[in-house]
Amino acid sequence: MAALEVLLQDLRAEGDALDALVADADDAAWRTDTPAAGWTVAHQVAHLHWTDHVAALTTAGASGDEDAEAAFDAVIADAMGSPDSFVDSAADALAGEQVSTLLSRWRLGRVQLLDVLTHVPDGAKIRWFGPPMSAMSMATARIMETWAHGQDVADALGVVREPTARLRHVAHIGVRTRDFAYALRGLTPPSAPFRVALTAPDGSDWSWGPDDAEQSVTGSALDFCLLVTQRVHRDDTDLVAVGDDAATWLGLAQAFAGAPGGGRDVRVAS
Repeated sequence: MAALEVLLQDLRAEGDALDALVADADDAAWRTDTPAAGWTVAHQVAHLHWTDHVAALTTAGASGDEDAEAAFDAVIADAMGSPDSFVDSAADALAGEQVSTLLSRWRLGRVQLLDVLTHVPDGAKIRWFGPPMSAMSMATARIMETWAHGQDVADALGVVREPTARLRHVAHIGVRTRDFAYALRGLTPPSAPFRVALTAPDGSDWSWGPDDAEQSVTGSALDFCLLVTQRVHRDDTDLVAVGDDAATWLGLAQAFAGAPGGGRDVRVAS
């Protein structure tokens, strides 16, 4: 099976997992506040719908659809005009819709994104809010964001999700965006690679970087993914950093495009 097909299957599965959390939720549940300030469950789904839609536009543009490319240009122009508020504005605009309408639109958008990702020409780069990316990288990014916002929904509804092997995609993008997190803050990233060794949900080992790296991060894959998506405070994880540079990175790790996030407050007393 081709690598992109595997990623798309996992993207579909991650969306389905979140769908299962909200499909039968009543209106009160959809209006429940999530850990993201000012965002309800409806905002989280609205944001995912909007982002999937925009991702489908730019992906279709990479395949030669000039109308889609022009539509993505318009989105970028709007974002540049209000860089601090365009994400919240897009979520607000959709979150007030009737729940059944929002749910249907999100489901349709997910199908459309999966479809256009299968038709990206080999070697084509897809424009995005961060660096341009391949179809595989776009699919990985959508898995990451769907999982992260799904975590917000689960926290709001008091649901403990069972971690899956799909976390590997989230962890991978978390490792790959190390230097990006520094650059967002105007900082120079360390020149040497880190070793990241994580314990997967099934107890196996996932690792990146050279075995003999002087700087390293170890711990559970779940905690690492929660940290790089800024869904948990550093002090509430089991992650262990060896080396000052690795410790610094854990304080600013960010797997998503856009301005540096504020992270989450610590829950565990130090």
